Amino acid sequence: MNPAITPSDTLAELGEFGLVARVTAGRSHPPGTLLGPGDDAAVVAAPDARVVACTDVLVEGVHFRLDWSTPEQAGRKAAAANLADIAAMGAVPTALLVGLACPVSTPVATLEGLADGLWAEARASGIGVVGGDVAASTALVISVTALGSLEGREPVTRGGARPGDLVALCGRIGWAAAGLAVLHRGFRSPVAVVGAHRVPEPPYAAGPAAALAGATAMIDVSDGLLADLGHVAEASGVLVDVRGAALEVPMRLREVASALGTDPLHWLLTGGEDHALVATFPPGSTLPSGWTVIGTVREGVPAVLVDGRPYAGPGGWDHFTRG
Repeated sequence: MNPAITPSDTLAELGEFGLVARVTAGRSHPPGTLLGPGDDAAVVAAPDARVVACTDVLVEGVHFRLDWSTPEQAGRKAAAANLADIAAMGAVPTALLVGLACPVSTPVATLEGLADGLWAEARASGIGVVGGDVAASTALVISVTALGSLEGREPVTRGGARPGDLVALCGRIGWAAAGLAVLHRGFRSPVAVVGAHRVPEPPYAAGPAAALAGATAMIDVSDGLLADLGHVAEASGVLVDVRGAALEVPMRLREVASALGTDPLHWLLTGGEDHALVATFPPGSTLPSGWTVIGTVREGVPAVLVDGRPYAGPGGWDHFTRG
């Protein structure tokens, strides 16, 4: 926290332009940022002549809670959700843009914490926050836009899976869902599990690596493994069959599930917000490091099966329907 800020300072006292100056001062940018914050728009290098772009909106009380997470953790989570989408296209990130809406009574320390988290996750990916906007609102809302470069490759979309392809996973799944379940019970530990809900750890480099290895389709696991594979199945017109035995349940998740009286496999199959990557590869492919085969693609009516059968339970998160 800036030593000049006291807990009583709010956005109403600092003002929009004071906040922008506060959260951008002293920040360094990588060479790809040709013009950073401070003008009408930023300028970011695009040597590929194509720009990959995605946006996510996070609303306090829906996607994060500041009584469960620090502002910095919420900022990192907001950035990670977008950077994982860039990776899922087989691209590398080049810049972040941030829109923030919040009550004028919001403490400046909270907003600085959010900014610190956004910048920290951006720096971990070798990029910066190049611009954005601030507006007054009745709720705290963070909107992040990520830009990326394909580096001369074709994008890896959801619609390229073909019968016979291997289905592979990179990154952890189920951890964020387990952490959320723990928090809902009023606990704050195990720290590793709760931390997974607060700040995901997407395998950013695995997306471009998969593209180089010939991935035919890819998506990040934001809504749940089965739900997101369902998007691939629908876009590709194929059936996806996941092997339950290929999904290793970590001992820590087994322990937490036992304490909460639930099946940990359910977290792996339906839990979102870990932002792992799942992709399909041609049969016989040599997979990049970190990728594990978890199923196959077959001909059939678009669907996702587990061991050849529909999964008996909710399939994942949908923002407008629950089920």
